[in-house]
Amino acid sequence: MLQRAARILSEERRPFLRWAGSKRRLLSQIVPHLPESFNRYFEPFLGGGALFFLLGPERALLSDSNAELIQVWRAVAEAPSEVHKWSVALPLTSENYYEVRSRRSIEPLRRAGEFIYLNRGAFNGLYRVNRSGAFNVPWGAPRSLNVIDEASLTGAAKSLSSARVKVEVLDFQISVDRSTRGDLVYLDPPYVTGHNNNGFVDYNEKLFSWADQIRLAQAAESARMRGAHVIVSNAYHPEVAKLYPNFTVQALTRKSNIAGNAKKRGEAVEALFVGRPRG
Repeated sequence: MLQRAARILSEERRPFLRWAGSKRRLLSQIVPHLPESFNRYFEPFLGGGALFFLLGPERALLSDSNAELIQVWRAVAEAPSEVHKWSVALPLTSENYYEVRSRRSIEPLRRAGEFIYLNRGAFNGLYRVNRSGAFNVPWGAPRSLNVIDEASLTGAAKSLSSARVKVEVLDFQISVDRSTRGDLVYLDPPYVTGHNNNGFVDYNEKLFSWADQIRLAQAAESARMRGAHVIVSNAYHPEVAKLYPNFTVQALTRKSNIAGNAKKRGEAVEALFVGRPRG
C-alpha cells in the first residue's frame, strides 16, 4: 500500500481532478494509520478522492455537499469516454478557458467534461462560485496544457463500477451517521493551513465555519463510539485539537502551493486525528 501511495499519480486508477487541499501527496503519511481491513468506506468531503482511489474499496459511500462535483463523478462513472470527448474538445488556452467558463452547457456529460477542462486550467485547481452559483476562478496558466487522458477517466469509472459504491450529494453529518462498527470514515473538511497560528477561525470561516468544525468533531466521535475507525485531516491548531480529545494526533508535512507568490510557498504542517473504534 505504501508503494502504491508513493506512485498513485502514475497508477491507472487515480484522481482525475486537481483539487485544492488534495491529500494525494500525503497518502504515504496517512496509510500507516489505516486499519488492516474494514467493511465500508465513507468519504463525505469527496473532492478528488485520492484515498478512495488508493484503497479501491468494494463498498463505499462517497459524498459531498457540492452537487456539481458529484454530478461530474457520476458522469465519469456512467460514460467516461463521452466525458473525455468534451474535456478535450478545445485546446487549453486562456481565451478558450474564459469562453467555456462563461457559456456552460446544461447537458450533463458535456457539462462534466467542461468542469474537468476548467479544473485543469483554473488557478491552483480551486473551485469557487459567485453569488449566482457561477464558477469564477481565474485562469491559472498551468504548466501542462494537456487536459486529461481517456485512460484516467476509464480507470476511475472501473473504481466506481460496483453497485456497492454510492456517490451522493449529502451533508457530511448524514453520511457519517450512516457508518457502523467495522467501517472506515475519512473526513477531510476544507481548511487553510497558512493561518494555523493567527486568525485561523476568522480566515477559515467562509470555507468551513467553526460551528461546522464542532459538528464534524461530534459526528466523528459518535462514529468512533459506534465502532467505526475514523480519521480526520485538519489544521494543526490547538483549538482544533481540543475538539478531538479521544483521538491521537499525527503531524503531516507537505509543501504548500496555495500562495500566489512562489516565494511565500513553503512547508505546511497539517494534523491527522486518528480515532480508534471503541470496544
